[in-house]
Amino acid sequence: MTSRDATEVPPGHGAGTPEEEDYSPILPGRGASDYERYLRTDELLSLQKTPEEMAHRDELLFQTVHQSSELWLKLAWFEVETATGLLRERELAAAIRLLRRANEAMRTIIGLLDMLEQMSPWEYTRSIRPVLGHGSGFDSPGWNGVRRVSPDLGAAFHELRREAGLSVVELYQRGREHEELYQLAECLTEWDERATLWRVRHFKVVERIIGGEVVGTQGTPVELLGGLIHRRFYPELWDARNELTELAKKEE
Repeated sequence: MTSRDATEVPPGHGAGTPEEEDYSPILPGRGASDYERYLRTDELLSLQKTPEEMAHRDELLFQTVHQSSELWLKLAWFEVETATGLLRERELAAAIRLLRRANEAMRTIIGLLDMLEQMSPWEYTRSIRPVLGHGSGFDSPGWNGVRRVSPDLGAAFHELRREAGLSVVELYQRGREHEELYQLAECLTEWDERATLWRVRHFKVVERIIGGEVVGTQGTPVELLGGLIHRRFYPELWDARNELTELAKKEE
């Protein structure tokens, strides 16, 4: 048996000459490579205005943030919807894994909002805002998807909790005995928290760019966004914290 040099490239991994190795695209679609065809980069990168179409160069920044946010939101609600189905099949560990992924997606879109604060308030309101028509974050398909799947996730969690014969407070008191159910409750709490953090950042970005005492593109006062900050998907999980604190005080 002959030994192979550790630096030798295995057959099929660039070992041959360019004439022998053919990496021409094999996937259907447009694009000079399979990377471009799989990701459909021709279509993706044509979704933003061209320089000739832009009212201001920062439209590329504005569209990039919002379009990428829609993708991350789509991933987030897709994972939550799948996780809810897994919970109904009593596959808690698999559901928790997907919920953690969804929560990371939400973290990403919160961070994306930072980029919008790089725009000049005057240049945005003077040049970009007028070309948005009646466009509003209230019409976001991704955010509306988040709102749509969240109640079903909560219902699936509470079904499992009731099966275990536990109140929310009891689940937290006996979390070590019901580890997966406890971790699930924490995933829902984090999902709710990330949604709130997004609302806060969104409101502050809007306030920083166009002001907090003006009317939005659909005639909605910006201050209404501030009032939405305290909305919660699962208030019972937050109320349980208050009750746990009071119970702990009684034991002092």
